[in-house]
Amino acid sequence: MTRWTPRHDGGRPSGRDCTHTWTADPAPLSETCLSCAARGRVPGDLLLCLTCGHVGCSDSSPGAHATAHFDSSRHPAARSLTAGQAWAWCYVDEVYLNALDDHQPPSAPRPAESVWDYPRPPALHHDDRLVRVECAGQVVAETHTAIRVLETSHPPVFYIPAHDIRTEFVFPAHSGRTWCEWKGAARYWDVIVGDDVRARAAWSYPHPEPDYTALTDHLAFYPSRMDRCTVAGEDVTPQEGDFYGGWITSEIQGPFKGAPGTSLW
Repeated sequence: MTRWTPRHDGGRPSGRDCTHTWTADPAPLSETCLSCAARGRVPGDLLLCLTCGHVGCSDSSPGAHATAHFDSSRHPAARSLTAGQAWAWCYVDEVYLNALDDHQPPSAPRPAESVWDYPRPPALHHDDRLVRVECAGQVVAETHTAIRVLETSHPPVFYIPAHDIRTEFVFPAHSGRTWCEWKGAARYWDVIVGDDVRARAAWSYPHPEPDYTALTDHLAFYPSRMDRCTVAGEDVTPQEGDFYGGWITSEIQGPFKGAPGTSLW
């Protein structure tokens, strides 16, 4: 998460308080403004949507595609991708924001996140907290470099890099493939510790769609099928249902998809 403060010399400040001073840090979904590229234009300044990772040209460019993205998505804030510039623009409150250089330690209390503020398509967010997965008395995975996938109505899913997983406990499942409209084809993995077999307890995207290539060589675990999953020492509550596999921690607010009667959310 990044914390921002309204810039008092803000250019076009609205004079009111900004309510969007905590934002996610999504990975950019592209290296340039794809709308400009499709028209053969060279964009000027680029802005990164701080909700979903969309990259668009700013109002100083012919297309103003960052503004068009806000008009269609209502995602409130975008930051400059220009080297050496640490500012953002809040479209909702019409004020420039400066980044505060007060990065919180992983153990610090985190601001509340509503899953209804998450985007669709989902955003990727790098997380430096200690993520740990335990099964049958063994630590199966432990990392400070997880990627959270944030999608409307769902608790975050934590993807752990393969190099932080004890592969002697993880084996390809004999059956089962699914397809995600955003991320592509998923394969499943069994977690086996001694005689304890947890079938289809994890999944991965071997060849994810272009916007989600950061998930290559990462696995996600169903917390309901493990003995214990923790984030910064906090026990995770599994998302209800047998399919989605979200991780609920104290800062995550619902209601959540997955419970009976929510399949059409």
